[in-house]
Amino acid sequence: MRKNSFFGDKAFYRHVFSIMIPIMVQGAFTNFVNMLDNLMVGRLGTAEMTGVSIANQFVFVYMLCMFGAVSGAGIFTAQYHGSGDREGVQNTFRFKLVFTTFLAIIFAALLFWKQDALIGMYLKGEAAEGAAEATFSFAKQYLNLIMLEMIPMAICQSFASTLRETDHAMPPMIAGIAAVLVNLCLNYILIFGKLGAPQLGVAGAAIATVVSRFVELLINLIWCAANPGKAAFFQGVFRHFRIPRELAGKILVKGLPLMLNETLWSAGLVLVDQCYSLRGLNVVSAQNIAYTFYDLFCVAFTSCGSAIGIIIGQELGAGELAKAKGDAKKLCTLSIGIGTVVGLVFAALSSFIPQLYNTTDEVRNLAAAIMLIFAAIMPMLAYCNATYFIVRAGGKTLITMLTDSGYVWLFQLTAAFFISRYTDIPVIPFYVIVQSLQIIKVAMGTYFVRKGIWLTNIVGN
Repeated sequence: MRKNSFFGDKAFYRHVFSIMIPIMVQGAFTNFVNMLDNLMVGRLGTAEMTGVSIANQFVFVYMLCMFGAVSGAGIFTAQYHGSGDREGVQNTFRFKLVFTTFLAIIFAALLFWKQDALIGMYLKGEAAEGAAEATFSFAKQYLNLIMLEMIPMAICQSFASTLRETDHAMPPMIAGIAAVLVNLCLNYILIFGKLGAPQLGVAGAAIATVVSRFVELLINLIWCAANPGKAAFFQGVFRHFRIPRELAGKILVKGLPLMLNETLWSAGLVLVDQCYSLRGLNVVSAQNIAYTFYDLFCVAFTSCGSAIGIIIGQELGAGELAKAKGDAKKLCTLSIGIGTVVGLVFAALSSFIPQLYNTTDEVRNLAAAIMLIFAAIMPMLAYCNATYFIVRAGGKTLITMLTDSGYVWLFQLTAAFFISRYTDIPVIPFYVIVQSLQIIKVAMGTYFVRKGIWLTNIVGN
């Protein structure tokens, strides 16, 4: 095998980073502000922090469902753009708008009617007297307000994904940065009651997030309207708002498994976390700290994955199958390298970060240990993320469903359920056992990428 088959030249990396860096900057900025939000809520107390953390578990499922919905159509968007089909791009954008708005309404209704039972799943472990009741109250208060962000988030995701898939990653990045700045400022004002505003605590955090979503949507709309040459898909998109039945059928066939995968994957992780929570509310609090900073650090390799999906999708749409196969190896190598560097930095900071929170020493120590576990497996997580986007770019959504949500439900959730209910294994060894199963996903991703069945042009050009 040639030495350079796993590494690209300067032009290759320049192209990758031109797509990846705007996505990464937006993601890093968003997660950095989320981290600051989390720290602000964490300064209120452990019950407030844990309540918001529980509520955000369900927001996490919703966000991943939205990601799956736009990504299903986005497979076609990238390939249509690669083949120069403007009408095809427009039709996929229309589909995203309709489908994501429908899903947002369904999710909001579900969280409104079933929130008590959903929150209660996380309050079954050991807790100090009164802690569970306080946590439940804060979680419900936050969730009732945060639901208002769901429709603007759905529409915004439709715009952002289409812009990225048509090689315009900067506008959604700028919109995202502006939104998180608004979120950060309003959080400071509303959580703590600054500048004459009332002190709203967790309710203030939710209101700030909702307002920021509307700001992000407005900026994306204005940019698309003001740049008809660059956002060609937006011009006249509402004039004859119809989606060809044949294309809608194709998107549903390819996209529903992807959306179902994201929903099942995120729901599976939520249930795995619920298994961890049976070891006590301290575990939920520690997870909140560890996951907040994990989300910030893993933006580097998840952004690489998004770039991989766009690049490989465009190459497949242009019929450049051999190029796509060669680039897939190089992109996997890049992703592993990024994951390794990020993991080392994450490990180095694992003992410092929990000290920023107003919580107990037990929670801080648990959080640090969980962070070290994630740091150790980050190269594997980065590689699996790359293989997922490669296979998905070729429209093989059933395979991605098997290697992603299938893996979580068959292996991680099964192991977590058994350990949490039939053993007394402490939470840290419990974490190590469940997370070490990631090696199974590595093997699955490697097999399907090497097999090459993802090397397909699904737009027929």
